[in-house]
Amino acid sequence: MSEKSYVIRLGCPDQPGIVAAVTTALAGLGANILESNQFWDRQADHFFLRIAVTVAPDITREAIEHALQPAEAQFGLDLSVTDMAQRPKIIVMVSKFDHAMHHLLYQIKVRWLNADVVAIVSNHDVARAAAEIDGIPFHHWPVRKENKAEQEAKLLDLVEATGAELVVLARYMQVLSNDLSERLYGRVINIHHSFLPSFKGAKPYHQAHERGVKLIGATAHYVTPDLDEGPIIEQETERVSHSLTSEDFVAAGRDIESRVLARAVKYHLEGRVMLNRHRTVVFAP
Repeated sequence: MSEKSYVIRLGCPDQPGIVAAVTTALAGLGANILESNQFWDRQADHFFLRIAVTVAPDITREAIEHALQPAEAQFGLDLSVTDMAQRPKIIVMVSKFDHAMHHLLYQIKVRWLNADVVAIVSNHDVARAAAEIDGIPFHHWPVRKENKAEQEAKLLDLVEATGAELVVLARYMQVLSNDLSERLYGRVINIHHSFLPSFKGAKPYHQAHERGVKLIGATAHYVTPDLDEGPIIEQETERVSHSLTSEDFVAAGRDIESRVLARAVKYHLEGRVMLNRHRTVVFAP
């Protein structure tokens, strides 16, 4: 049998000896460290650590957690251990513009993204054909003011039934309620077609064109009750000029959105994103 891969993530108040205690415990299991990233937020005096390791086939996640218990108790670690052989389950939500969804599905197909899409949910019917081609269950749930709470309850039921670890809003043009955003905090990633914090809300490319900006971009962030203000995971920009129309901005933005969302999802699935109050720590490769 081949070796097994795990990712250990932790956060705690900063203090001397954390890395030594964790790596010593891992060495006692015969673990080989493939990647190690750490960050000390001086302002918050909080420490973050991500370690990717390989171990012998007989070493389980429970064995790693047990070995790290003394360090966890000593330093007050907020600790998680993830088996990288397990393919995370995700739900993709989309409205009429499905370019970002198609890009995600392709990156999963070519194995750049390690995930299983267990459902595609849409308030329109345009994504049904793509879901059927890939054999993904499709849920057409039109959203109106009077049924919004009912549809969100169905989404929570779907998350529970499928065991989905992440919900991806791939240009899903509905604002999630405060209650849903809070219940799924840290488990919903949205792509906003603008370089936040500029041009929030509807038609940001048109807003950018009206202001004559020279750079447009896209932002992937976790969803919070505050519209388009959740912790940012990934961003990208592209230079534009006065000669372009607002529709040119939109066309350029579609490519940016697709790339940015895919990278943000990848970082999340690989355990590279750690929440740090209203910000994130991203240990990009």
